[in-house]
Amino acid sequence: MQVVWFKRDLRVHDHSALSQAAAAGPVMPLYILEPELWKQPDLSARHYAFLRSSLSELNAALQRLGHRLIIRVGPATEVLEQLHQSNLIDALWSHQETWNAWTYERDKSVMAWCRARSITWHEPAQNGVIRRLANRNGWANQWDSYMRASRHIAPILPPEPTGLVCDQMPSPTSLSLQSEGESDLQDGGRSHAVALLSGFLHERGEPYTRAMSSPLTAHENCSRLSPHFAFGTLSIREALQATEKRMRELRDLPPIQRGMWPRAMKSISARLRWHCHFIQKLEDAPAIEVQNMHPAYDGLRPLDVNASLFDAWEKGKTGYPLIDACMRSLRATGWLNFCMRAMVMSFSSYHLWQDWHAPALHMARMFTDYEPGIHYPQVQMQSGTTGINAIRIYNPIKQSIDQDLEGQFIRKWVPELRQMETAYIHTPWKAPSQMGAYPMPIIDEASARRAPADRLYGLRKNNAAHKAIANTIVTKHASRNQKPRKAPKKVVSPKQQELPF
Repeated sequence: MQVVWFKRDLRVHDHSALSQAAAAGPVMPLYILEPELWKQPDLSARHYAFLRSSLSELNAALQRLGHRLIIRVGPATEVLEQLHQSNLIDALWSHQETWNAWTYERDKSVMAWCRARSITWHEPAQNGVIRRLANRNGWANQWDSYMRASRHIAPILPPEPTGLVCDQMPSPTSLSLQSEGESDLQDGGRSHAVALLSGFLHERGEPYTRAMSSPLTAHENCSRLSPHFAFGTLSIREALQATEKRMRELRDLPPIQRGMWPRAMKSISARLRWHCHFIQKLEDAPAIEVQNMHPAYDGLRPLDVNASLFDAWEKGKTGYPLIDACMRSLRATGWLNFCMRAMVMSFSSYHLWQDWHAPALHMARMFTDYEPGIHYPQVQMQSGTTGINAIRIYNPIKQSIDQDLEGQFIRKWVPELRQMETAYIHTPWKAPSQMGAYPMPIIDEASARRAPADRLYGLRKNNAAHKAIANTIVTKHASRNQKPRKAPKKVVSPKQQELPF
């Protein structure tokens, strides 16, 4: 058997490992549910719910191709050894994976297991992330070449042999996964990904460029594809090629019918590149999941969590309405738009002067679309520990006024303020009327923002050692600011028209 090990690539379309394995011989599609992985502090019940529904759709898709998905529960090397003892493995296939530290160590164990048994492990790429990259020179062109290549077509599989055992998926409680207040999470599965992409490209996406920043409009007008990219129910290449197809269609329309669509398509195309750009950082330096990117910031903040400040932040009880609305919304829905993610992390790191590790783990558990390669570089960027990015300290009052002027988002998620006068919705502590159960601010915003800014700018100013290390980080991780090529005008081949967009 050519064993195809599905990880975070839960689809049959544009699946390089599945297509190449099918060309080499009979295929066994395998998913290994690893209980130890689900004990890690960055995973939660909402991730598991998305996984289970995605696996269900993957199994149905594989059955239409001729073979069900074989699910085994246990450590990966033990599951593979059982299959090996049954003479079922000729070669192992899986996409390259850039995920959390636990899976990184797990893959090293699997590689050692394969080598000890002379089993070839094929790991084709599934996105624009490149292994063993020396620096970012030419990265954009390599990404571009990969994304413009033809997509892989789902192969017809030989009938499933008799006698294959499929384990039952464990319940969330058996994995110690508990509900954390979720009430409106996104559904997993490829069918939802395809519907979201089509709806975004043709119906919802026109205001995207201006709507993405406000929590009022982002929920509807962002693509909402991020959890599907995280679990691989849709590939980045599929999304990019569908976006560029839409760009070509728009060019053929009269200007009055194009509206704001061309600008929206340009914006989403840039963010698809941004996706792989950030994951590449973790691929090149796995330690940034747990270590500051720039060592000058080691020890900058106290490592011990201030329990009262952390509790107020994570529960949305800081006394700053937009911060609290965002944190409560995130807990319920598993999603928050990028600008608000940056603001709540900045508030924790600067205003509350908290080390980023504990807040990062909390947000990882909350985000259904948790993608370590994006999450940890972004957390460090918003905490000022990369050494190469501008120091961004968001004023939560100004953001509240800019992004939710009438307080609609705040009133939805902070019921204590639903009757608050609009004049005071962003600063309720100034209102002449009572705030009810809503807390007073846990810190003074202006002074809490000023002290961290002075400290970080002082650390960077005229510091030759800081600059030298920052230059090496730029060489390794920074974008080269290459402008993406325009979408080609050539007609897409029939094989690339498989998706119903």
